[in-house]
Amino acid sequence: MNKIISEETTVKVDNQLRGKVIAYWTVTLLLSSALMLSGIGQLMQYGGNVELVRNLGYPLYILTILGIWKVLGVIALVVPGFPRLKEWVHAGIFFLMTGAALSHVLADDYGDYGFAIILPLIYAALNFVSWALRPKSRRL
Repeated sequence: MNKIISEETTVKVDNQLRGKVIAYWTVTLLLSSALMLSGIGQLMQYGGNVELVRNLGYPLYILTILGIWKVLGVIALVVPGFPRLKEWVHAGIFFLMTGAALSHVLADDYGDYGFAIILPLIYAALNFVSWALRPKSRRL
């Protein structure tokens, strides 16, 4: 009897862990994809990036800095190991995204329906969820 209960408990725990890992990778890859595309767009000064930076009052070279940080941050998030670096990347993404939202608020640049503020806050939320769901191998 104890063996059956033990096996059922093991199966439930395994399914919960598997679900948590799937949720972690889904959120992390969604966040990583968005940041990688954004970082590459900033490095290439593609699309409305130049106009956006000028509207906020920042110098154009900030695109290169932010683009490099985003690309390197995504690489650090998805490669195995380096749990302390991953902690720093999550903190950096949080500050980057909340800073972007605040920059838009202070520049009175809300975009259509507040999109310029809502999008970075969504990325900050995805970052928090990714951090909260990370497996033990990615924790300090």
